[in-house]
Amino acid sequence: MRKSIAIDMDQVLANSYKKMVVAYNEAFGESLTEEEFLQGTRKSLDPSKEKRFFELLNEPSFFRDFEVLDLDSIEVVRQLNNQFDVYIATAAMDVPGSFHAKYEWLREHFPFLNPQNFVFCGNKAVIHTDYLIDDNPRQLEAFRGQGILYAMPYNEHVEGYVRVRNWKEIGEYFLNVGVEK
Repeated sequence: MRKSIAIDMDQVLANSYKKMVVAYNEAFGESLTEEEFLQGTRKSLDPSKEKRFFELLNEPSFFRDFEVLDLDSIEVVRQLNNQFDVYIATAAMDVPGSFHAKYEWLREHFPFLNPQNFVFCGNKAVIHTDYLIDDNPRQLEAFRGQGILYAMPYNEHVEGYVRVRNWKEIGEYFLNVGVEK
């Protein structure tokens, strides 16, 4: 029986923060850099900005035109898909207006994946794969299998997980190191 891998979408496959910081700056007349935004500005929004920002994110097309975070991800995911059962697990319940756009984005950039393996959820404790690649430590804590932390500035102090910085490292971990398939 093949092993299974769940892969988060935002900030693992899709560069969601790049568009978020542009939308934030336009909506509030700010000039934050992507790095400043990644360092936690979003988590410290005052309530009036937070509500407006959520409305922007919840626009049905907002998630549709994200850039691929790391172009190596396409080929690595293709290779993983040949050796593992690959699922995309995205916490879309946080932004329910994103479902259709996320689905279309995945079909465009990862057309070789089975859309039956796209999981739109909230808490990833419901994911029962062998591995989960995610940038959010909270999601990895809830997960029962082997968590793989995709490194981002906001999780640099998190310990206790295999840490990967890019998709080449993910490929090496799963395809070259001899992880049991």
